[in-house]
Amino acid sequence: MSIEASCNDGNDGRDGIAARILTGNVMHERLRPARHRFVYPVLYLSCNLACVTQLQRWWFGIDRWAPLGLVTRDYGPHDGQPLESWMRRRLAEAGVPADGDIWLQTIPRVLGYAFSPVSFWFCYDREGALRALYADVRNTFGARHGYLLSAPDHAPIGDDTELICRKTFHVSPFCDVTGHYAFRVRLRDGSVVVAIDYHDRNGLLLRTALALRGEPLSARSALRAVARRPFAALAVMMHIHWQALRLWLKRVPFYGARPPGSGHADRSGPCAPASIPRRDKDGSS
Repeated sequence: MSIEASCNDGNDGRDGIAARILTGNVMHERLRPARHRFVYPVLYLSCNLACVTQLQRWWFGIDRWAPLGLVTRDYGPHDGQPLESWMRRRLAEAGVPADGDIWLQTIPRVLGYAFSPVSFWFCYDREGALRALYADVRNTFGARHGYLLSAPDHAPIGDDTELICRKTFHVSPFCDVTGHYAFRVRLRDGSVVVAIDYHDRNGLLLRTALALRGEPLSARSALRAVARRPFAALAVMMHIHWQALRLWLKRVPFYGARPPGSGHADRSGPCAPASIPRRDKDGSS
């Protein structure tokens, strides 16, 4: 039986479901100085933060070991305080009218371990419109940062909305901390697509796309996911290092843990506006 929410006053179209298991693929493509592309399977969890305390089961743990689970210190303020109230304060400070449900989408802990390079917080208004996206980013050097993204004038975010944000946090040792990101989100019944383009001073450098399809979280879906991918969380870190080796062999410039443009890693806040070069009709700068 799926876990259903009794806190079902939200209107985001999830039919009272408090959490979902999502499976799919992530694609990453680098365009220069050497082309490099890979695709691999991923396992995510999406949960309504208003209902997170109701997710406790013997097979699913919140802040305790279980075959599948979440540790609240892995997210947001990283101090164990309630995640929903923390995010609502952030949204209020930024003036974002997201007074509906807040859903966290992340790579869960599988058999006690997790590494989630980026977790997404989807923040809705009471009418069910997406008003903000919070990208909760972690790098392999142990630092964390958050980007709070919203449309101009905090308008509802649709399929064609491009969320632009200046890059201020060091993620890959093969990229400097310059340029900007462009995020796009597409939400459908049971599916999520997040696309991220990274532009440096010379234009588009990286494309990333995460495509997932979900089903309600239940004992069956959770244990089936663990059985199929018992090392899903560990595989994320293994893939990162394997792709880093391949980039190094291709002689892509390596910046290390602190490239020249890096700043203070743990300062999170509303997205800094990006300075985007004007492009002509043919796409050239």
